Amino acid sequence: MEWIDWAVLSFTLLSIIVYGIWKNNSHKNIKDYIRGGNQASWFTVGLSVMATQASAITFLSTPGQAFNDGMGFIQFYFGLPFAMVIICLFFLPVYHKLKVFTAYEFLEKRFDLKTRTLTAFLFLVQRGLAAGITIYAPAIILSVVLGWNLKFLVVIIGLLVVLYTVIGGTQAVNVTQKQQMFIIFTGMVAAFIFIVRALPQELTFSNALQLAGMNEKLNVLDFSIDPDNRYTFWSGITGGLFLALSYFGTDQSQVQRYLSGKSLAESQRGLIMNGFLKIPMQFFILLTGVLVFVFFQFEKAPIHFNPYALEKVKTSSGSEKLEALEIANDIIYQEKQKQLQKQDFFSNTVAQTKYLQLEKQAQKNRTEAKEVIETYQPQIESNDKDYVFIYFILNYLPQGLIGLLLAVILSAAMSSSASEINALSAITVVDLYKRFRNTQEEKHYVWAGKAFTLLWGVIAIAFALVGNLFENLIQLVNIIGSLFYGTILGIFLIALFFKSIKANAVFFAALITEIIVLIIFNQDGVSFLWLNVIGAVLTVVTAIIIQPTLKRLS
Repeated sequence: MEWIDWAVLSFTLLSIIVYGIWKNNSHKNIKDYIRGGNQASWFTVGLSVMATQASAITFLSTPGQAFNDGMGFIQFYFGLPFAMVIICLFFLPVYHKLKVFTAYEFLEKRFDLKTRTLTAFLFLVQRGLAAGITIYAPAIILSVVLGWNLKFLVVIIGLLVVLYTVIGGTQAVNVTQKQQMFIIFTGMVAAFIFIVRALPQELTFSNALQLAGMNEKLNVLDFSIDPDNRYTFWSGITGGLFLALSYFGTDQSQVQRYLSGKSLAESQRGLIMNGFLKIPMQFFILLTGVLVFVFFQFEKAPIHFNPYALEKVKTSSGSEKLEALEIANDIIYQEKQKQLQKQDFFSNTVAQTKYLQLEKQAQKNRTEAKEVIETYQPQIESNDKDYVFIYFILNYLPQGLIGLLLAVILSAAMSSSASEINALSAITVVDLYKRFRNTQEEKHYVWAGKAFTLLWGVIAIAFALVGNLFENLIQLVNIIGSLFYGTILGIFLIALFFKSIKANAVFFAALITEIIVLIIFNQDGVSFLWLNVIGAVLTVVTAIIIQPTLKRLS
């Protein structure tokens, strides 16, 4: 990185932090701190909702997901627009009518305290883990860029996020997220344009897409009914719907965003805005990853995109095996160029067949390289999906744009982490702390909110310090959510639509369901998206079954 990249990166991030603190450093009461004084317009609400979900993981992992597996991941979001409509019609009016600070306040009004506490606890567990991951993701970036210690960077990034979140509360989160989304959109559009222009001059955009199609990277729709297949049309429209309903309808990190709206109508418009824009945004990010794949058909790609992993293996007894794979990779690359550079390549089926055979061998070599890393450096995560886009940024983008793209990823990390920590604090104060310390002094709860924001920030940092890339960061976040979201959603569905079911039935149904969901996941029975459907449906059905029994016993 050159000085101009550092200048762009530093100015962007510091301006966000300073502006958030300056704009919102005084809170008269807990309403100001948690609901931002209900000053947000529909546009602010919409951007804030999008920014909360669009973490650094989105811009690190999604292009890498497309690079490896193609556009199929877009099916994950197919249920989201329908979820937005349902939330606007049924969830939001109830929240606004009751003037709740958290989604779980509604559950005590509908059921009882223990149901509210159980649901709040489930949220704190899963969101507390996810907050650590959103801090861990950008730390990976800077550890690669700077060569700095990963754990040190986790602490620094976490403290920066905690700083303006503690001081500014919800309003600071909302205000800074508008800036962050502007930076994110600007950076991703600039990167997309550069990638297209960086492709060979003789390669048209349609030819680039044709090449991607040859490699099955443009397979958007999968109508198979295999429950083990993670991303299909059916899992997206059902499991994705239930996940989106739970995330946007019951997860406080999102609920807190739209409860800060000026009115019910403003909040609804903000959610509808998110429903219209989310799929196109994700499609655009995935297409960027596909074009990176096309770019590396004409530019020699490394055998593995994590330079740290390669460096460590080369200092071990596995260096010879890795070197042999790199030599083979170079030969395959040269042979691929012979086929790709033929003027009639896109009409020459023989050349296309030879090219695809070579590309298949290249992918096999990449897999073998991962196996070498697993064998000789087992402490290093062999998966490199999350390194693909950052490798491209650092090695091929021009000066200035590198700093901007890093600012994009770090801005996204800050927005999501701030929202999560802000929500965790709100739940802790309103749903738990106020039960043990009841006072009329509003300032007391403001300071309690700041204290718990700091506490959850420290917990998130601590979890990030023991983090791991797992399979793919974006999938890890969704998996953690799916373990709990189904049960939580089931409780809310009962509260809204099954008036005959009482507190004890839903409480025990939720406990039983959560145990079953965890068992199914442990047995690797189905794709994680289906856990959202199973959890929600099972909670409702179990409550319906046990309600008559509990009624007779009472």
